Amino acid sequence: MNKVILMGRLTRDPDVRYTQTGETNMAIARFTVAVDRRFSRNNSADAQTADFIGCVAFGRQGEFVEKYLHKGTKICLTGRIQTGSYTNKDGVKVYTTDIVAEDIEFAESKNSAGGNDGGFSGGNTRPEPVAAGDGFMNIPDGIDEELPFS
Repeated sequence: MNKVILMGRLTRDPDVRYTQTGETNMAIARFTVAVDRRFSRNNSADAQTADFIGCVAFGRQGEFVEKYLHKGTKICLTGRIQTGSYTNKDGVKVYTTDIVAEDIEFAESKNSAGGNDGGFSGGNTRPEPVAAGDGFMNIPDGIDEELPFS
């Protein structure tokens, strides 16, 4: 099984190109996701605390990336690892490893992103749940009647 799940932020705006496949154009979006590490082996202040993972999205996923994602957007991505190689102009064989995105979702709302445009329009006047100190979300007052269970 080849399955990858990542959550992180785009390090820069995606690079989107289109290829001619038959009569249609196909989007190919390349982007890098910074994924925080849970812990650091070194306790030094300059130790790297994130991994920068190259990703690629094809077709409709590529179009989604082009339209809605930009530098700083927090996403949750599922996909697969794909390796390959090519010979560069100097005749040196270069090996590549990319994550091929199969599903991409926003990992935070537009409001909590601090103004990052997540592609959603506002209009929700209900207060957003806030994390309590124990890691659980507080449920705002007055929504008991809307819950689907008792």
